Amino acid sequence: MNARESSEAVPGEILKSLGELRTIIDTIPALAWSSAPDGCVDFVNRRWQDYTGQSREQSQGAGWETAIHPEDLPGLLSKWEESRDCVADRCEARLRRFDGVFRWFSLRREPLLDESGSITRWFGTGIDIEAIRQRETLHAAELRTLELIADGASLKEVLDQLCSSMDVQVAPSVTTVLLRDADRECLWHGGGLGVPHEWISAIIPVPIAEDGLCGRAAFLKERVIIPDVATDPKWPDEYREIAIRNGIRAAWSEPIVTKDDEVLGTFALYSHELRVPTEEDLALIQGAGHIARIAIERQRSQESLTAALEKIKNSEARLRQVIDTIPTLAWCNLPDGPNEFLNKRWHEYTGLSPEESNGWGWQVAFHPDDLPPLMERWSELLASGESGEMEARLRRYDGAYRWFLIRVEPLRDETGRLLRWYGTSTDIEGLKQTEEKLREEERELRRITDAIPQAIVVQDPSGASIYANQAALDYTGLTAEDVISPGFRERIFHPDDLERLRDFRRLALARGLPFEIEQRALRKDGHYRWFLIRYNPFRNEKNEVIRWYATGTDIDDRVRAEERTRNENLALREQIDRDSMFEDIVGSSEELRRVLRQVAKVASSDSTVLILGETGTGKELIARAIHKRSNRAERAFIAVNCAAIPPSLIASELFGHEKGAFTGATQKRLGRFESANGGTIFLDEVGDLPTDIQIALLRVLQEREIERIGASKPIPVDVRILAATHRDLNLLAAEGRFRQDLLYRLNVVPIKMPSLCERADDIPLLVEYFIGRFGKRVGKKFRTIDKRTLELFETYSWPGNIRELQNVIERAVILSEGDTILVDEAWLAGESPQSRDPKIALNEVLNRQEKEMIESVLAETGGRVSGLGGAAEKLGIPTRTLDSKIKRLGINKFRFKDPHSV
Repeated sequence: MNARESSEAVPGEILKSLGELRTIIDTIPALAWSSAPDGCVDFVNRRWQDYTGQSREQSQGAGWETAIHPEDLPGLLSKWEESRDCVADRCEARLRRFDGVFRWFSLRREPLLDESGSITRWFGTGIDIEAIRQRETLHAAELRTLELIADGASLKEVLDQLCSSMDVQVAPSVTTVLLRDADRECLWHGGGLGVPHEWISAIIPVPIAEDGLCGRAAFLKERVIIPDVATDPKWPDEYREIAIRNGIRAAWSEPIVTKDDEVLGTFALYSHELRVPTEEDLALIQGAGHIARIAIERQRSQESLTAALEKIKNSEARLRQVIDTIPTLAWCNLPDGPNEFLNKRWHEYTGLSPEESNGWGWQVAFHPDDLPPLMERWSELLASGESGEMEARLRRYDGAYRWFLIRVEPLRDETGRLLRWYGTSTDIEGLKQTEEKLREEERELRRITDAIPQAIVVQDPSGASIYANQAALDYTGLTAEDVISPGFRERIFHPDDLERLRDFRRLALARGLPFEIEQRALRKDGHYRWFLIRYNPFRNEKNEVIRWYATGTDIDDRVRAEERTRNENLALREQIDRDSMFEDIVGSSEELRRVLRQVAKVASSDSTVLILGETGTGKELIARAIHKRSNRAERAFIAVNCAAIPPSLIASELFGHEKGAFTGATQKRLGRFESANGGTIFLDEVGDLPTDIQIALLRVLQEREIERIGASKPIPVDVRILAATHRDLNLLAAEGRFRQDLLYRLNVVPIKMPSLCERADDIPLLVEYFIGRFGKRVGKKFRTIDKRTLELFETYSWPGNIRELQNVIERAVILSEGDTILVDEAWLAGESPQSRDPKIALNEVLNRQEKEMIESVLAETGGRVSGLGGAAEKLGIPTRTLDSKIKRLGINKFRFKDPHSV
């Protein structure tokens, strides 16, 4: 090749090399540029153009400055101006990407020097450090969070600082932290000052559910992304408008979850523009959520204790200060037992100096009687290397000894080698005195209960026996150990009674109120006897049942006597039913038998019968018995209480009326006589009939026909007339208030009903009959009648006769508890109503009934008036009203309180 060819080949090779160099510069993973010494850019590589979206011409000169963040440009220019003479420099700034997003870059430039050392050109590169800056931001935020926690800042302050740090990184987007509520059903705002107040007020509290952003993230325990708030179906419709109004166009939320998969809350980012988060965005929010989790978990821990432990770890002096300050005697011993350290309180209490108590010198502070067993126990612990407790008396500086509880714990290294013994000594003198007092009180109580000739068993709240007095042990032949052993109740009570009362006793114990049961207990000779067992609860200051006291009273003789009486009464009742067949008439007295014999004789005829007797003696029952045994038994029995019908209506009621007979007579109406045609009509309280009705009744008796009001012709009737009255008709006739001729017509066959006082022998049968009748109605069964109650029944005059007895029994059935009928003597203590002013008698009856009801409920509630389950709640009246009634009626509510429950 000649010189000319050679010279022409060189530029081609240079151009080829320049092309290859440009390709390399465009390919390197960095933004590259070159500029003149004054900073004017004359070249940018392809990656610069692709990233910034600027062409090479737009970037030349000072055009590149438009790609730098406005906040970073002044500092960058100033730095490069200052380093004009430097060999190289480096700085960081945010560059705008083609889509408008700014990212952090590390900008580095190097000068090209000539032989004289003058700068002829600048060459620079830009490396994307956004991920590095995010990590640094997260690290700085984590450090700042930990600093705030260490400084005792509140969780709100910590989370606000975290969100503020993130807001700087993601501006103009904002972040927030929502915390899960304690009830685990919703989220509350925990931090984030940049979130619009209107938005937070609108969404809080956020329900944890499948819809929405943060609530859905907490529900699913996974990240939720909403790229377009306006169209995304997962965004609730009711929050679209307010979100857009507050600049929220896109959002994503990261759940804050512990290692145990517990959701603590969410970390959310609200974007001002529509976009899908990048990997860096997701990494940032995930990291922020991690920091928030640290803050929340650490906040949950006990800050004061953590700070104290940190200080203790960092300073032995601080540790000793804490040990000296804690309100107990603390110490440290070497592995073989000698003392190494005693805290200040130990020295102040014993009065011994550190020199006097070091090693084994501490032994002189213990009571001489307690030192041998103490050292024996200490030797056992040294040999075993296990923790333990001891009790001993420690001498105070003034010479007084007090009981202390000594607890010892070994400290071992990771290999299990024993390093130290740590222990505390806690003053238990008060506890010892209390225990001794309780033991003495228990001994005294047991001496008292053992002296009581009644069987007493103490039970725990569940009903398990823990103690029985001497009377119970003597009866059963068992020992105190047998009482606390399993199966104690099964050993002494009849199996049938255990099965019968199991559910009742369990429910009664659960209610915590006094109750009683009757069951058979096995005597040591193998025979069962009936006992009445009364359970009374003993409560602590919190009103909790801590003991049950069960007292047993031998009632075997009474139960067997009642059983005999019951059988005799049953047999007698059956005999009466067989003999008389008077189903609703109860009694076997001669007076009643005489009446029933009269009924049997007169029933088959159609004669008029006049039944005489006091109020409540059962006159209507006798009338029904006559009808049932008459030839008219298959026809109607019509009863009319003449005293209960107004005088103006009685004619219409008895004889009927035609339509239009009087004002209001809109249709024809049959009277009672017509309704009873072919049967029997019973005219009760016939002595109260007005005179004009007496005349009409006389016509019925004479002519056997009636005439409706407003009718023009009589109507024949075939009716048997039975009449009754508690009045003296002869006296009324003498006074002119009852027609003499009507009396003759009614008094064909007179039957005189005896009063209950005259047939006192029937009271037990009547009582049993009414108890069974009313007990069945209310769903109760009664086994016995209180002996005192039966005596009251037999000695009372019964002015209201059987009706009064029936009412008393009905009240007793309703108010009695258990299976024994009890009657309050006050129920039978009233005077005869005829001898008193009716208004006064009525008031006294009402007051007495009201007092009985209030006292019954107070007994049930243990004297408690107000509160849940109190007497006022059970009666359904205000507490103030009940207190007023208690005061007015003279009720002593304190006598119903359980003395053991105070």
